[in-house]
Amino acid sequence: MMKFLVLILMSVVAVSASATKPEVAVGKLVRHADFSSDFVTTRHIDVWLPEGYDPGRSYPVLYMHDGGALFDASTNWNNQAWDVDDVAQELINAGKIEPIIVVGVHNGGVTRHPDYFPQKPFEALSATYRHFLLEESKREGGHVIFSGEVQSDAYLRFLVEELKPFIDQTYSTRPGRADTAIMGSSMGGLISMYSICEYPEVFGKAACLSTHWPGIFTLEANPIPEAFIKYMEGQLPDPDTHRIYFDYGTVELDALYVGIQPMVDRVMVQRGYNQSNWTTRKFEGENHSEDAWNKRLHIPLIFLFGEE
Repeated sequence: MMKFLVLILMSVVAVSASATKPEVAVGKLVRHADFSSDFVTTRHIDVWLPEGYDPGRSYPVLYMHDGGALFDASTNWNNQAWDVDDVAQELINAGKIEPIIVVGVHNGGVTRHPDYFPQKPFEALSATYRHFLLEESKREGGHVIFSGEVQSDAYLRFLVEELKPFIDQTYSTRPGRADTAIMGSSMGGLISMYSICEYPEVFGKAACLSTHWPGIFTLEANPIPEAFIKYMEGQLPDPDTHRIYFDYGTVELDALYVGIQPMVDRVMVQRGYNQSNWTTRKFEGENHSEDAWNKRLHIPLIFLFGEE
């Protein structure tokens, strides 16, 4: 476990924006390099268009975090990728999902943790514990987990106020809530949960894979999961108009989630979610990696965009 955690911790900065544009096996990838923002650091945006993309029709849109890990293993730090293009196009061709546009939002490298850590739950922690996280919590090798103050509210403003309008103006989208989804893994799972709670009028669907409920890399004396659960108790969006997917593995870093996800699931039930608008999947023996998420990506895609 410790060897794996060291690897994950060393990789947080490494998953930042790749200078090399990914190659896709199917469809078309358009890179909007160094997309500027008034709210967060500059980052690449990679937009995947399905085969036969037609500006004369409109498409649902899936926003995905950690965009550098989505399409091409050769451009990612660990030579793994979700292979979103292959998985999505195969489902489209089989008639299992409707054609979609995927927007891969690269992370900010050293700002990834502050960008992705849900801000309101963070601010609900005690001042003493927040100080510990920002100033004293260290990773192996002395690297600080938080490179600065948590700024996920600003990150969401970037998505909602800057990026989404650009995407809707540039591509043939269906911009309404029912056709706008958000997805991520690990810290990307957390910010996807936060996105649909903070902007329920914008995002109608969210998929959170291997959601990193501890927020840091230990459960010992860690009040963060409880803060997330309390936040969700008060902020989950209306189940009549939203769909939410969670999953987790059981080994390596994902082993930390085994005891927490059932508590989250109880909140979902309390807030009126059921099998028609929510699912949580447990994958025995699966770890915390792009290879693992690739193997099950078809499940959340069908849950979010399945043809009824």
